[in-house]
Amino acid sequence: MVKRPRVGVTGNARRWSPSWWCTRFALRLAGGVPERISVRHQFSGDSPDALIIGGGDDIAPEHYNGDINAMVKADPERDRLEIGWIKYALEKHIPLLGICRGAQLINVVLGGTLHQDIRQLRKLTYNRPGLLPTKQVRLAADSNIASVCGKIHLRVNSLHYQAIKEHGPDLRVVGWDLDQITQAVESTTGCRIIGVQWHPEYLFYLPSQFALFRWLLQDTA
Repeated sequence: MVKRPRVGVTGNARRWSPSWWCTRFALRLAGGVPERISVRHQFSGDSPDALIIGGGDDIAPEHYNGDINAMVKADPERDRLEIGWIKYALEKHIPLLGICRGAQLINVVLGGTLHQDIRQLRKLTYNRPGLLPTKQVRLAADSNIASVCGKIHLRVNSLHYQAIKEHGPDLRVVGWDLDQITQAVESTTGCRIIGVQWHPEYLFYLPSQFALFRWLLQDTA
């Protein structure tokens, strides 16, 4: 019997979490066994085969030398939990997929910084959030994520107003929107890490987005 890889999925602790249910469905379609991780949901095993750091609230600015007086919607307990899991994944070489906040937090753990509010930086993209794939993203042609998605031009959704500013030393920026704001990063050290600023769990019906979940499970069984 083929072993199905177990995937830890971090996120908020709310009882109703659409992102968790959509991620769970996408992972099951891809052949994985998803398990929710939050301040209320402990991982049942010793170690996951892969890890998704999900989207959600702002990252507390003290983690990246941001403006601690700025108005943010932070979740300190979740920050600590996910920072611990990211460090564990890096130490154990566990594949990582960061989604929105998750991509930002992986970047912060690896020494990068964030824009706390990009709304004034947007000139060619809408500030209005949405689940539908209406935003244009360009990927570096030689990037791993372009190979995974099978194209260099994507249409994605957008739910964020924070974004990666300076990337960590072990990351490379490989995706940009029309305003040249970072939309995707990946590891430069051979680690299996991809971070995207959009929400592929809401776009799993698109082959280019479902491919990210398939990539996460490669060689983990």
